[in-house]
This record gives sequence, C-alpha cells and structure tokens, in this order.
Amino acid sequence: MTAADWGLLMVAATAAGWVDAVVGGGGLILLPVILLVAPQLTPQAALATNKATAIFGTVAAVVTFARKVPLNWRVLIPAGAVAAVASAAGAAAVSLIDRELFIPIIMFVLVGVALLVTFRPTIGVTAAPTPPTHRKIVIVIGLAAAGIGFYDGILGPGTGTFLIIVFATMLGTEFVRSAAMAKVINVGSNLGALAFFAVTGSVYWQLGAAMAACNVIGAVLGSRTAVAKGAGFVRIVLLVVVVGMVVRLGWQQFG
Repeated sequence: MTAADWGLLMVAATAAGWVDAVVGGGGLILLPVILLVAPQLTPQAALATNKATAIFGTVAAVVTFARKVPLNWRVLIPAGAVAAVASAAGAAAVSLIDRELFIPIIMFVLVGVALLVTFRPTIGVTAAPTPPTHRKIVIVIGLAAAGIGFYDGILGPGTGTFLIIVFATMLGTEFVRSAAMAKVINVGSNLGALAFFAVTGSVYWQLGAAMAACNVIGAVLGSRTAVAKGAGFVRIVLLVVVVGMVVRLGWQQFG
C-alpha cells in the first residue's frame, strides 16, 4: 500500500471511531476503505480486521462515557458477556445465512428506525418520566445483547444504532445514555466476533493495530462530543447515519 492508502485508512479509522461512539455504524465508513486499499482481502478478512480495530475504540468510548454517564454495571457487564457469545455464534453462522435475503430485511428495519426517530421527535431526547423496573431493564438489555449481538457477528453494520434505538424506545433512556449503554454491549459483541475470527485466522493484525490508535482518538472525541452536545445532537447524527446505512447497503445489494 502507498502512503496515500495509509493516510486514507487513518482518516477513515478516526472518522469511524467518532461515528461509532456517537450513534454506531462506524463500520460503514471503515470497511469500504479497507476493501478499497486492500482489495486482496476477502470480505470476511476485512470484517475481521475491522473488528480488531473497532474493539479498541469501543473500549475507549466506554471509558470516556463512564466518567460522565451513570451506568448499571451489574446488568451491563453480564449482558456484554451474552453479546460476546451471541456474536461468536453469529460469526460462525455466516455461511449458513442467505445474505441476499438478510440485507433487504436490515434495510427495511433501518427505514423503520429513521421514520420512528423522525415522526416521534421526543424519543431519546428526554428520559421517560417513569423509570423502568429492574426486571424490565434486565429483560430488554439481555434480549438486545443476545439478538443484536448475534447480528453483529453475522453482518455488523448499525449494531450500536440498533442498541441505542432499543434502549431509547423500550427503556425510555435518552440518547446519550443509550449510546453509553450500547458501547458496553458492543465491547462484548466485538470481542466475541473477534475471538472467532482470530481462531479461524481471518484477522490481519498489523493492519488492524495500525488503525486502532486513530480509531481510539475518534472514539474519545465522539463520546465527548455526544456528552457535550446532548441528545438533540445525537438524534441528528443518528438520522444521518441511518440514511447512510440504507444507501450503503442498498448499493451493496443492488448496485
């Protein structure tokens, strides 16, 4: 790769870390760039290397968020472990899934997310007046960790976005706290998928390590921006990223 290729990767890794920390979906920025500058990689190797990069940024985002946002660690840590197992299972099941059918379903769900956020502007902007019960919190976070963690292993784009929407709609948490909770689960799902990819020898560790530092910088900046700007800002970024995901997946499927 040329110096220009490396520069493009570093910029993309930083941007992906920022977007991923705020609303999720950073893989939609970094994965295409990896495939562009390293066309010799298979899609699975590109996804695996992206996971090796993203996990460092995700951990950095969690640390940054945790300093400003109260988190229920007694629920989130076990949920992260559930996400890790589910994501590893998803990665192992990639060859069993008909991606030609799977991607349009995800696009349909993303369009629904965009419409929901657009026409219900109060979602995620203010916390619910009545806090959810501990039982509901455990059930919602546990099911989200299992289901969306499995999706992260199979495909991945928008994992953090889906988690944020689930927490905002089902638990009534505002977007900044939802993003912080999502990052904890995302650490687990990234770790699970990465463990499977590492065992199968799909990870290009040197490439992933080189991008990790920039991804961490982007993640720290993104999480600080989310905390400073608040839920209204996160809502706008969320809509932009969701539309971008629909366009990107549509181009991948039908372009």
